[in-house]
Amino acid sequence: MRLLYFAWLRSKIGLAEESVEPPAGVTDVAGLVEWLRGRGPGYADALANLAVVKVAVNQEYVPFDHPVGPGDEVALFPPVTGG
Repeated sequence: MRLLYFAWLRSKIGLAEESVEPPAGVTDVAGLVEWLRGRGPGYADALANLAVVKVAVNQEYVPFDHPVGPGDEVALFPPVTGG
């Protein structure tokens, strides 16, 4: 699974992207986020308030109950505003 981090999430986590193999029990975005929070303080801080985190799986915005799998690309980013 390829993870992409944008804006202040990237700054807090310290990576722009990474490839991971979550445990078999991680089957949706919510489970992935919970697993990521346990990977260290940067992840925990970046993902502490999910009200300000948006997710796309394979370049489509999805809710936190959306399934994820080994070949997916998952992007995490703050809400985007136009202007």
